[in-house]
Amino acid sequence: MIRSRLDSIRARLLAAAALWLTLALLGAWWVIGGVLDRFVTERFDAEAAAIVETVIAGTEVGADGTPALERPPTDPRLSQPLSLYGWQLETESGALLARSGSLLDLRLAAPAGSYSGGAGTGPDGEPLRVMRRVFTLPGADEALAVVVTVPRSEIDAALFRVRQPLALSLIVLGAGLTAASLAQVGWGLRTLDRMGRDIRAIRAGQAERLPLPPVAELRPVAAEMNALLDANRLVIARAREHLGNLAHSLRTPLSALANTLPPDQPGRALVDRMDRQIAWHLRRARSVGTPRLLGHVTMVGPVLDDLVLVLRRLADSRGLTITLRCAPDARFAGERQDLEEMVGNLLENAVKHATARIDVSAVSHDRELVVGIEDDGPGMSGADHALALSRGGRLDETGLPGAGLGLAIVVDLAALYGGRLDLGRAASGGLRATLILPG
Repeated sequence: MIRSRLDSIRARLLAAAALWLTLALLGAWWVIGGVLDRFVTERFDAEAAAIVETVIAGTEVGADGTPALERPPTDPRLSQPLSLYGWQLETESGALLARSGSLLDLRLAAPAGSYSGGAGTGPDGEPLRVMRRVFTLPGADEALAVVVTVPRSEIDAALFRVRQPLALSLIVLGAGLTAASLAQVGWGLRTLDRMGRDIRAIRAGQAERLPLPPVAELRPVAAEMNALLDANRLVIARAREHLGNLAHSLRTPLSALANTLPPDQPGRALVDRMDRQIAWHLRRARSVGTPRLLGHVTMVGPVLDDLVLVLRRLADSRGLTITLRCAPDARFAGERQDLEEMVGNLLENAVKHATARIDVSAVSHDRELVVGIEDDGPGMSGADHALALSRGGRLDETGLPGAGLGLAIVVDLAALYGGRLDLGRAASGGLRATLILPG
């Protein structure tokens, strides 16, 4: 599922943008958060250092050489019982000299030496940040030490207060960058979407060439596709010319040979059969062996009018009535010559086998052209329908009524355009041929 989604250029660009955006925002959170952590922690360390300096400045040595704290710190937090803000003055050997009111009768246990930012615990296991400094006074018998504690919860609360607006800012920034990425990808791929619509227009017969896109990277692609379309037209024109020459060179000698044979000569039937086979293979090669000309559209009404006009004399001679109903907007996404060949074969087949009436209809719906031809002749059995529509079906060799080369040619030519021919029974009992082609 994920792999199929990443088959899209748009999905790949958005996925890459989302990945790098996520990494960038996480990196910003880590870097800026670390700076804020150090800033807040150093601020609390500065407060603890100020308490240490106040205790040191307020400690004096008496005449008997005993140190005493004359001016204790006045921060109210140091007087609130069990506030976890506290200080104590002691000798380096461990004798307690003074302590803050917040400690009551508790004593701070801190490792020896001078340090800042050490870890400690309160009376109930609360995490503390500890600072200890060793100093000496003139006249004192030994070195003294000041220990100051700050509750870790106060530092964490301050960090939360500064991290919260940082998180909100990064979320807003991420949303803005995401919107910008969506707009950038959409704007960048807009020309590709337009080129896709232009290609579909060529396939639908609404245009013959691709316009050069405004993006320099896609202009060579459009130029190559236009060159391919031109080559397609040239190949089709040459193929048709060669096929016409081949038909003329083969059928002219056959016609001359047929004229030398009397009507009752057994070889005359063989010559006629060869003529039909040549027509079959040449027309099949024209429909299947050459590429379809893209970018053409044919209005159906004039084609049907011309075909009915051509067959009118034959239909009148057999006493047939041809009824034509064609929607004004009926159109075929292909060449007129191909439409004439497909519909013409079906109409010829209907005129041959109809008893009194032929109904022809054409309508375009949902980008499809539907041409229906019904006759009131003997029709065909269901098995013959399947044989006519099967790949390689050769009704011309079965001798069945209504069979011939025309249906096979229509099937092949319709398949070339992505269409199909459906055969069924008409309401009158005859054959109904439904030709479905791109419209």
